[in-house]
Amino acid sequence: MNTPANNVNPKPAGFEAFQFLYFSRLLNRRILLDDDNRRNGRLTDLVFRLSEPYPEAVGIYIEHGKGHPTELIPWEKVVRIEDEAIFITPSGTGNPYAPFVDQKGWILLNEHLMGQTILDTDGRRTEVVNDVHLLFSKGRMILVHVDISFNGFLRKWGLERFATAKDQLISWRYVQPLSVEDHTKDVVTLSVAREQALELPSEDLADALEVLSGDEQQAMFSALDPDKAAEVLVEAEPRAKRQLIAFLSEEKARRVLARMSVLQVADFFSKLPHAKATELMKLLPPARATRVNAIMSNADVPAATLMSEKFFAFTPEAKASDVLRSLRNAAGDHRNISYRYIVAGEAKTLQGVVDLRDLVIAPENATLGELMISPVVTADHDCLREDLVALFVKYQFHMLPVVGAQDRLLGIVRNRHIMKGTKFESQAD
Repeated sequence: MNTPANNVNPKPAGFEAFQFLYFSRLLNRRILLDDDNRRNGRLTDLVFRLSEPYPEAVGIYIEHGKGHPTELIPWEKVVRIEDEAIFITPSGTGNPYAPFVDQKGWILLNEHLMGQTILDTDGRRTEVVNDVHLLFSKGRMILVHVDISFNGFLRKWGLERFATAKDQLISWRYVQPLSVEDHTKDVVTLSVAREQALELPSEDLADALEVLSGDEQQAMFSALDPDKAAEVLVEAEPRAKRQLIAFLSEEKARRVLARMSVLQVADFFSKLPHAKATELMKLLPPARATRVNAIMSNADVPAATLMSEKFFAFTPEAKASDVLRSLRNAAGDHRNISYRYIVAGEAKTLQGVVDLRDLVIAPENATLGELMISPVVTADHDCLREDLVALFVKYQFHMLPVVGAQDRLLGIVRNRHIMKGTKFESQAD
């Protein structure tokens, strides 16, 4: 997404030409009245209105010091921009312009963009906005790029002579507030286009949602499919969990809860007000609600209550190439693919287990029966949580299969769910 730096027009011009400008070079520039060069202060910030395709300048924000009112000079009053000063038309009354009053859809470059984090397309917080690249033409100023290079930082502090690398400009078309239409001044996290932001890992998306205001947070969360929404709810902080679930429709909430394990639902409900948890409990199938209630009551509950029924199981005759193909196409939770369990017959009797690494390096025509490890370490369906903790501490597996009579495979329990809240939690995967 990086574009080469644009050359700055060396000769300041009026409305007939254009100038590419960096915000860092405008910051603290003198403001002069065009008719007599009297000083009107220094540029404290630039105010932009978020619009498509590019934000457009609304005015110049000036602070005159403690005890003095701020001033917003409407952008149409800007006559020209020169290297040493910005010239404006005096107010019609001869008095200072009206104080700055924030409005929805406005953004201040210094306060809301400079130094803020970009959630990049690789799903990690990787870059920081060090400068903002502007285009001034025919009386209009628009925001066209953000600069993520170290040069922007050097420019801000007057040290650009030490810059050695090229500017790294990213078009505003790709870098925008998560929700432009609902933007408020409290929103500072930036992201690539919303469609790409929705592809972020759940942990990072939860972090991004937590810094958004209510309207934007709900708009973004509502756009997630049930699987992604469930993952985000699991990763979010308690306060964000309460906010995110508050305005979901009943049907959407039902679908999201269905994608969560019983343990995840119980943990989620424990972070909600009692009335809200009771309301959501009614959305669960009766058998599932009973299991959730048992866990939340802190009573000793068996593995059959704690387990998830989402796992990958195949017959011994399945070929490695076919299994890998099915796993690549699987839309489910990829955290379940570390182990594939081998079962036989309609009773789903557990025969063995194949580790993902062994499957990847196996010959394409190898069968799971040839690759599997047997016997398998299992947890009986009536094992209590303390028994499961002991098993995970001893074997250090990511998950364990839960079996019933005659080794029938019933489900799986995950290390990180069972160990949560115990003194062994740091050992969880």
